[in-house]
Amino acid sequence: MFSCLIISGIFPPDIGGPASYVSMIADALSEKGYDILVLTLSDNVDLIDNEYQFKIIRLQRNSFKPFRWIKTIKTIIKIGRTADVLFVNGLAMEAVLANLFLRKPLVQKVVGDLAWERSMTMGWVVESFEEFQNQQHGIKIEFLKILRSWWTRRSNKLIVPSKYLARYVKRWGIPEDRIHVIYNSVNVSDTVQPATIPLDANLKIVTVGRLVSWKRFSSLIEAISKLNDVGLVIVGDGPDRPELEALTKRLRVRERVYFAGQRSKTETLNLMCACNIFVLNSSYEGLPHVILEAMSLCLPIVATDVGGISEVISNGESGFLIDFSKNSEELALVLKDLIKRDDLRALLAKNGRLHVLKNFCVSRTIQETEEILKSEHQSKVPA
Repeated sequence: MFSCLIISGIFPPDIGGPASYVSMIADALSEKGYDILVLTLSDNVDLIDNEYQFKIIRLQRNSFKPFRWIKTIKTIIKIGRTADVLFVNGLAMEAVLANLFLRKPLVQKVVGDLAWERSMTMGWVVESFEEFQNQQHGIKIEFLKILRSWWTRRSNKLIVPSKYLARYVKRWGIPEDRIHVIYNSVNVSDTVQPATIPLDANLKIVTVGRLVSWKRFSSLIEAISKLNDVGLVIVGDGPDRPELEALTKRLRVRERVYFAGQRSKTETLNLMCACNIFVLNSSYEGLPHVILEAMSLCLPIVATDVGGISEVISNGESGFLIDFSKNSEELALVLKDLIKRDDLRALLAKNGRLHVLKNFCVSRTIQETEEILKSEHQSKVPA
Protein backbone atom coordinates (compact mmCIF):
# COMPACT_ATOMS: atom_id res chain seq x y z
CA MET A 1 0.00 0.00 0.00
CA PHE A 2 1.06 3.59 -0.48
CA SER A 3 -0.01 7.09 0.47
CA CYS A 4 -1.61 9.33 -2.16
CA LEU A 5 -2.25 13.06 -2.16
CA ILE A 6 -5.22 13.79 -4.42
CA ILE A 7 -5.30 17.39 -5.64
CA SER A 8 -8.55 18.74 -7.07
CA GLY A 9 -10.13 22.04 -8.00
CA ILE A 10 -13.56 20.89 -6.85
CA PHE A 11 -14.95 18.37 -4.38
CA PRO A 12 -18.42 17.77 -2.89
CA PRO A 13 -20.58 19.61 -2.04
CA ASP A 14 -19.48 21.06 -5.42
CA ILE A 15 -21.22 19.29 -8.29
CA GLY A 16 -19.84 18.18 -11.61
CA GLY A 17 -18.03 15.22 -13.09
CA PRO A 18 -14.58 15.94 -11.54
CA ALA A 19 -16.08 16.36 -8.05
CA SER A 20 -17.96 13.07 -8.34
CA TYR A 21 -14.92 11.28 -9.74
CA VAL A 22 -12.47 12.45 -7.07
CA SER A 23 -14.87 11.60 -4.26
CA MET A 24 -15.48 8.13 -5.72
CA ILE A 25 -11.77 7.35 -6.23
CA ALA A 26 -10.76 8.69 -2.81
CA ASP A 27 -13.48 6.62 -1.09
CA ALA A 28 -12.57 3.45 -2.96
CA LEU A 29 -8.81 3.71 -2.38
CA SER A 30 -9.35 4.54 1.27
CA GLU A 31 -11.54 1.46 1.70
CA LYS A 32 -8.78 -0.64 0.14
CA GLY A 33 -6.38 0.54 2.83
CA TYR A 34 -4.47 3.29 1.03
CA ASP A 35 -3.57 6.41 2.99
CA ILE A 36 -5.53 9.13 1.18
CA LEU A 37 -5.41 12.90 1.66
CA VAL A 38 -7.47 15.28 -0.52
CA LEU A 39 -6.54 18.90 -1.12
CA THR A 40 -9.27 20.96 -2.79
CA LEU A 41 -10.58 24.46 -3.31
CA SER A 42 -13.88 25.24 -1.62
CA ASP A 43 -16.34 28.09 -1.23
CA ASN A 44 -16.62 27.09 2.44
CA VAL A 45 -13.45 25.96 4.18
CA ASP A 46 -15.23 25.27 7.48
CA LEU A 47 -17.22 22.26 6.33
CA ILE A 48 -17.29 19.26 8.63
CA ASP A 49 -16.30 16.23 6.54
CA ASN A 50 -17.02 13.47 9.05
CA GLU A 51 -18.69 11.28 6.42
CA TYR A 52 -15.36 10.59 4.72
CA GLN A 53 -12.75 8.05 5.82
CA PHE A 54 -9.90 10.29 4.67
CA LYS A 55 -8.78 13.79 5.55
CA ILE A 56 -9.77 16.75 3.39
CA ILE A 57 -7.92 20.08 3.36
CA ARG A 58 -9.97 22.90 1.89
CA LEU A 59 -8.49 26.18 0.62
CA GLN A 60 -10.60 29.26 -0.01
CA ARG A 61 -11.59 29.32 -3.67
CA ASN A 62 -12.63 32.97 -3.86
CA SER A 63 -9.48 34.54 -2.45
CA PHE A 64 -7.21 36.82 -4.49
CA LYS A 65 -5.80 34.51 -7.18
CA PRO A 66 -2.06 35.27 -6.88
CA PHE A 67 -2.28 34.74 -3.12
CA ARG A 68 -4.34 31.59 -3.63
CA TRP A 69 -1.80 30.18 -6.09
CA ILE A 70 1.06 30.79 -3.66
CA LYS A 71 -0.86 29.30 -0.75
CA THR A 72 -1.84 26.26 -2.81
CA ILE A 73 1.74 25.60 -3.89
CA LYS A 74 3.05 26.02 -0.34
CA THR A 75 0.33 23.69 1.02
CA ILE A 76 1.08 20.99 -1.56
CA ILE A 77 4.78 21.15 -0.69
CA LYS A 78 3.99 20.94 3.03
CA ILE A 79 1.54 18.05 2.97
CA GLY A 80 2.99 16.29 -0.06
CA ARG A 81 6.29 15.40 1.62
CA THR A 82 4.80 12.26 3.14
CA ALA A 83 2.89 11.21 0.02
CA ASP A 84 4.20 8.46 -2.24
CA VAL A 85 2.18 9.59 -5.27
CA LEU A 86 0.44 12.81 -6.33
CA PHE A 87 -2.84 12.39 -8.23
CA VAL A 88 -3.79 15.68 -9.88
CA ASN A 89 -7.38 16.40 -10.92
CA GLY A 90 -7.19 20.17 -11.38
CA LEU A 91 -4.85 22.86 -10.02
CA ALA A 92 -2.32 21.30 -12.39
CA MET A 93 0.00 24.29 -12.63
CA GLU A 94 0.22 24.65 -8.85
CA ALA A 95 0.72 20.92 -8.39
CA VAL A 96 3.48 20.70 -10.98
CA LEU A 97 5.29 23.75 -9.60
CA ALA A 98 5.13 22.26 -6.10
CA ASN A 99 6.43 18.97 -7.45
CA LEU A 100 9.59 20.67 -8.71
CA PHE A 101 10.50 20.65 -5.00
CA LEU A 102 8.81 17.39 -3.96
CA ARG A 103 10.04 15.23 -6.85
CA LYS A 104 7.19 12.76 -6.41
CA PRO A 105 5.62 10.48 -9.04
CA LEU A 106 2.73 12.50 -10.47
CA VAL A 107 -0.33 11.14 -12.26
CA GLN A 108 -2.66 13.70 -13.82
CA LYS A 109 -6.19 13.35 -15.12
CA VAL A 110 -6.89 15.61 -18.10
CA VAL A 111 -10.53 16.23 -18.97
CA GLY A 112 -10.11 19.15 -21.37
CA ASP A 113 -7.88 21.96 -22.59
CA LEU A 114 -7.64 24.73 -19.99
CA ALA A 115 -5.98 27.02 -22.55
CA TRP A 116 -9.05 26.80 -24.78
CA GLU A 117 -11.52 27.08 -21.90
CA ARG A 118 -9.75 30.16 -20.53
CA SER A 119 -9.63 31.77 -23.97
CA MET A 120 -13.34 31.11 -24.52
CA THR A 121 -14.31 32.40 -21.07
CA MET A 122 -12.34 35.61 -21.58
CA GLY A 123 -13.84 36.12 -25.05
CA TRP A 124 -10.45 35.91 -26.76
CA VAL A 125 -11.64 33.24 -29.21
CA VAL A 126 -14.97 31.92 -30.47
CA GLU A 127 -13.67 28.88 -32.34
CA SER A 128 -14.30 25.22 -31.61
CA PHE A 129 -12.02 23.00 -29.56
CA GLU A 130 -10.65 21.35 -32.70
CA GLU A 131 -10.05 24.66 -34.51
CA PHE A 132 -8.24 26.01 -31.46
CA GLN A 133 -5.81 23.07 -31.51
CA ASN A 134 -5.00 23.56 -35.19
CA GLN A 135 -4.62 27.34 -35.42
CA GLN A 136 -1.95 29.83 -34.39
CA HIS A 137 -2.97 32.67 -32.09
CA GLY A 138 -1.53 35.78 -30.51
CA ILE A 139 1.23 35.80 -27.92
CA LYS A 140 -1.18 35.68 -24.97
CA ILE A 141 -2.99 32.54 -26.11
CA GLU A 142 0.13 30.81 -27.39
CA PHE A 143 1.69 31.37 -23.97
CA LEU A 144 -1.32 29.64 -22.38
CA LYS A 145 -0.84 26.72 -24.77
CA ILE A 146 2.83 26.47 -23.83
CA LEU A 147 1.94 26.47 -20.12
CA ARG A 148 -0.74 23.81 -20.62
CA SER A 149 1.64 21.57 -22.55
CA TRP A 150 4.41 22.09 -20.00
CA TRP A 151 2.45 21.10 -16.92
CA THR A 152 0.94 18.16 -18.81
CA ARG A 153 4.35 16.85 -19.88
CA ARG A 154 5.56 17.01 -16.28
CA SER A 155 3.33 14.03 -15.44
CA ASN A 156 4.55 10.45 -15.24
CA LYS A 157 1.20 9.22 -16.53
CA LEU A 158 -1.92 10.89 -17.87
CA ILE A 159 -5.48 9.62 -17.56
CA VAL A 160 -8.02 10.86 -20.10
CA PRO A 161 -11.73 9.94 -20.22
CA SER A 162 -12.01 9.31 -23.97
CA LYS A 163 -10.05 8.19 -27.02
CA TYR A 164 -11.04 11.47 -28.63
CA LEU A 165 -9.24 13.52 -25.99
CA ALA A 166 -6.24 11.17 -26.02
CA ARG A 167 -5.60 12.04 -29.67
CA TYR A 168 -5.35 15.74 -28.89
CA VAL A 169 -3.33 15.35 -25.70
CA LYS A 170 -0.76 13.37 -27.72
CA ARG A 171 -0.36 16.41 -29.98
CA TRP A 172 0.68 18.50 -26.97
CA GLY A 173 3.97 16.60 -27.01
CA ILE A 174 3.04 13.71 -24.71
CA PRO A 175 4.47 10.26 -25.52
CA GLU A 176 1.68 7.85 -26.32
CA ASP A 177 2.78 5.34 -23.70
CA ARG A 178 2.11 7.88 -20.95
CA ILE A 179 -1.54 8.40 -21.99
CA HIS A 180 -4.18 6.01 -20.64
CA VAL A 181 -7.89 6.08 -21.52
CA ILE A 182 -10.05 5.28 -18.51
CA TYR A 183 -13.73 5.92 -19.08
CA ASN A 184 -15.78 7.73 -16.48
CA SER A 185 -18.35 5.64 -14.66
CA VAL A 186 -21.42 6.05 -12.52
CA ASN A 187 -23.12 4.29 -9.65
CA VAL A 188 -26.50 3.13 -10.92
CA SER A 189 -29.11 3.79 -8.24
CA ASP A 190 -32.77 2.91 -7.93
CA THR A 191 -33.32 5.13 -4.89
CA VAL A 192 -33.32 8.58 -6.52
CA GLN A 193 -36.57 10.42 -5.80
CA PRO A 194 -38.05 12.88 -8.34
CA ALA A 195 -38.04 16.48 -7.16
CA THR A 196 -40.94 18.89 -7.45
CA ILE A 197 -40.38 21.22 -10.41
CA PRO A 198 -42.28 24.54 -10.63
CA LEU A 199 -43.31 24.12 -14.26
CA ASP A 200 -46.76 23.35 -15.60
CA ALA A 201 -45.51 21.84 -18.87
CA ASN A 202 -46.72 18.38 -19.81
CA LEU A 203 -43.21 17.20 -20.64
CA LYS A 204 -39.94 18.39 -19.16
CA ILE A 205 -36.45 18.49 -20.64
CA VAL A 206 -33.43 18.78 -18.36
CA THR A 207 -29.86 19.90 -18.97
CA VAL A 208 -26.97 20.25 -16.54
CA GLY A 209 -23.76 22.21 -16.75
CA ARG A 210 -21.87 25.42 -16.13
CA LEU A 211 -23.54 28.35 -17.85
CA VAL A 212 -20.80 29.21 -20.32
CA SER A 213 -20.86 29.86 -24.05
CA TRP A 214 -19.59 26.49 -25.32
CA LYS A 215 -22.40 24.68 -23.52
CA ARG A 216 -24.80 26.45 -25.96
CA PHE A 217 -27.75 26.81 -23.60
CA SER A 218 -29.01 29.70 -25.75
CA SER A 219 -29.55 27.37 -28.71
CA LEU A 220 -31.45 24.94 -26.47
CA ILE A 221 -33.69 27.74 -25.19
CA GLU A 222 -34.36 28.76 -28.82
CA ALA A 223 -35.34 25.15 -29.59
CA ILE A 224 -37.72 25.11 -26.63
CA SER A 225 -39.41 28.25 -27.97
CA LYS A 226 -40.35 26.25 -31.08
CA LEU A 227 -42.05 23.50 -29.09
CA ASN A 228 -45.45 23.55 -27.41
CA ASP A 229 -46.22 22.50 -23.84
CA VAL A 230 -42.56 21.65 -23.12
CA GLY A 231 -40.61 22.89 -20.12
CA LEU A 232 -36.86 23.18 -19.65
CA VAL A 233 -34.94 22.69 -16.41
CA ILE A 234 -31.41 24.15 -16.38
CA VAL A 235 -29.28 22.94 -13.48
CA GLY A 236 -26.09 24.89 -12.94
CA ASP A 237 -24.77 28.41 -12.72
CA GLY A 238 -22.19 30.54 -14.46
CA PRO A 239 -21.38 33.87 -16.09
CA ASP A 240 -23.95 33.49 -18.90
CA ARG A 241 -26.97 33.24 -16.60
CA PRO A 242 -28.14 36.91 -16.89
CA GLU A 243 -27.91 36.73 -20.66
CA LEU A 244 -29.81 33.43 -20.77
CA GLU A 245 -32.55 34.71 -18.47
CA ALA A 246 -32.91 37.76 -20.72
CA LEU A 247 -33.19 35.46 -23.75
CA THR A 248 -36.10 33.54 -22.19
CA LYS A 249 -37.95 36.84 -21.76
CA ARG A 250 -37.29 37.94 -25.34
CA LEU A 251 -38.52 34.61 -26.68
CA ARG A 252 -41.49 34.65 -24.28
CA VAL A 253 -40.65 31.31 -22.69
CA ARG A 254 -39.72 32.57 -19.24
CA GLU A 255 -42.60 30.64 -17.66
CA ARG A 256 -41.40 27.44 -19.32
CA VAL A 257 -37.74 27.62 -18.28
CA TYR A 258 -36.67 26.89 -14.72
CA PHE A 259 -33.20 28.03 -13.73
CA ALA A 260 -32.51 25.71 -10.82
CA GLY A 261 -29.06 27.15 -10.13
CA GLN A 262 -26.19 25.20 -8.66
CA ARG A 263 -27.39 22.22 -6.66
CA SER A 264 -25.91 19.40 -4.62
CA LYS A 265 -25.32 16.06 -6.29
CA THR A 266 -28.43 14.57 -4.69
CA GLU A 267 -30.61 17.54 -5.64
CA THR A 268 -29.31 17.44 -9.21
CA LEU A 269 -30.15 13.76 -9.60
CA ASN A 270 -33.60 14.32 -8.10
CA LEU A 271 -34.28 17.13 -10.58
CA MET A 272 -33.08 14.97 -13.47
CA CYS A 273 -35.26 12.09 -12.31
CA ALA A 274 -38.35 14.33 -12.45
CA CYS A 275 -37.85 15.04 -16.17
CA ASN A 276 -38.51 13.12 -19.38
CA ILE A 277 -35.56 13.86 -21.68
CA PHE A 278 -31.94 14.87 -21.09
CA VAL A 279 -30.22 17.23 -23.55
CA LEU A 280 -26.55 18.14 -23.79
CA ASN A 281 -26.09 20.76 -26.51
CA SER A 282 -22.40 21.51 -25.98
CA SER A 283 -19.85 22.34 -28.69
CA TYR A 284 -17.17 20.43 -26.79
CA GLU A 285 -16.98 17.60 -24.26
CA GLY A 286 -14.23 15.16 -23.30
CA LEU A 287 -16.60 12.52 -21.96
CA PRO A 288 -19.35 14.06 -19.86
CA HIS A 289 -20.08 12.30 -16.59
CA VAL A 290 -23.57 13.81 -16.53
CA ILE A 291 -24.61 11.82 -19.61
CA LEU A 292 -23.76 8.60 -17.80
CA GLU A 293 -25.84 9.78 -14.83
CA ALA A 294 -28.77 10.62 -17.11
CA MET A 295 -28.58 7.22 -18.80
CA SER A 296 -28.46 5.48 -15.41
CA LEU A 297 -31.69 7.31 -14.51
CA CYS A 298 -33.39 5.93 -17.65
CA LEU A 299 -33.53 9.30 -19.38
CA PRO A 300 -33.46 9.24 -23.19
CA ILE A 301 -30.54 11.37 -24.41
CA VAL A 302 -30.21 13.98 -27.13
CA ALA A 303 -26.64 15.26 -27.43
CA THR A 304 -24.32 16.94 -29.86
CA ASP A 305 -21.89 14.64 -31.64
CA VAL A 306 -18.73 16.20 -30.21
CA GLY A 307 -15.71 15.02 -28.28
CA GLY A 308 -16.07 11.59 -26.72
CA ILE A 309 -19.88 11.56 -26.62
CA SER A 310 -20.09 9.11 -29.53
CA GLU A 311 -17.98 6.71 -27.42
CA VAL A 312 -20.93 6.58 -25.01
CA ILE A 313 -24.01 6.92 -27.20
CA SER A 314 -24.86 4.80 -30.23
CA ASN A 315 -26.99 7.04 -32.41
CA GLY A 316 -30.57 5.81 -32.59
CA GLU A 317 -29.96 2.99 -30.09
CA SER A 318 -29.09 4.58 -26.73
CA GLY A 319 -29.77 8.19 -27.69
CA PHE A 320 -29.69 10.68 -30.54
CA LEU A 321 -26.61 12.53 -31.75
CA ILE A 322 -26.96 15.82 -33.61
CA ASP A 323 -24.53 18.07 -35.47
CA PHE A 324 -23.53 20.91 -33.14
CA SER A 325 -22.80 23.24 -36.09
CA LYS A 326 -26.48 23.30 -37.04
CA ASN A 327 -28.81 25.88 -35.55
CA SER A 328 -31.60 25.25 -33.08
CA GLU A 329 -33.94 24.06 -35.85
CA GLU A 330 -32.40 20.58 -36.00
CA LEU A 331 -32.47 20.23 -32.23
CA ALA A 332 -36.12 21.30 -32.16
CA LEU A 333 -37.02 18.76 -34.87
CA VAL A 334 -35.32 15.88 -33.03
CA LEU A 335 -36.99 16.84 -29.76
CA LYS A 336 -40.37 17.26 -31.44
CA ASP A 337 -40.21 13.72 -32.83
CA LEU A 338 -39.01 12.28 -29.52
CA ILE A 339 -41.74 14.06 -27.59
CA LYS A 340 -44.40 12.38 -29.74
CA ARG A 341 -42.95 8.88 -29.33
CA ASP A 342 -43.46 7.43 -25.87
CA ASP A 343 -42.30 4.04 -27.17
CA LEU A 344 -39.08 5.46 -28.61
CA ARG A 345 -38.24 7.32 -25.41
CA ALA A 346 -38.76 4.12 -23.42
CA LEU A 347 -36.54 2.11 -25.79
CA LEU A 348 -33.69 4.66 -25.71
CA ALA A 349 -33.94 4.85 -21.92
CA LYS A 350 -33.79 1.06 -21.52
CA ASN A 351 -30.87 0.67 -23.92
CA GLY A 352 -28.98 3.53 -22.33
CA ARG A 353 -29.24 2.14 -18.82
CA LEU A 354 -28.14 -1.32 -19.95
CA HIS A 355 -25.20 0.21 -21.82
CA VAL A 356 -24.03 2.08 -18.70
CA LEU A 357 -24.38 -1.03 -16.52
CA LYS A 358 -22.28 -3.08 -18.93
CA ASN A 359 -19.56 -0.66 -20.02
CA PHE A 360 -19.21 2.14 -17.47
CA CYS A 361 -19.19 0.37 -14.12
CA VAL A 362 -17.47 1.97 -11.15
CA SER A 363 -15.43 -1.13 -10.26
CA ARG A 364 -13.63 -1.02 -13.62
CA THR A 365 -12.77 2.68 -13.31
CA ILE A 366 -11.44 2.19 -9.79
CA GLN A 367 -9.38 -0.88 -10.72
CA GLU A 368 -7.77 0.75 -13.77
CA THR A 369 -7.00 3.95 -11.85
CA GLU A 370 -5.54 2.01 -8.93
CA GLU A 371 -3.28 0.05 -11.28
CA ILE A 372 -1.81 3.23 -12.76
CA LEU A 373 -1.21 4.81 -9.36
CA LYS A 374 0.42 1.61 -8.11
CA SER A 375 2.63 1.37 -11.19
CA GLU A 376 3.97 4.88 -10.52
CA HIS A 377 4.64 4.30 -6.85
CA GLN A 378 8.35 3.77 -7.48
CA SER A 379 8.62 5.88 -10.65
CA LYS A 380 10.99 8.74 -11.25
CA VAL A 381 9.65 12.21 -12.02
CA PRO A 382 9.99 12.89 -15.79
CA ALA A 383 12.61 15.38 -16.88
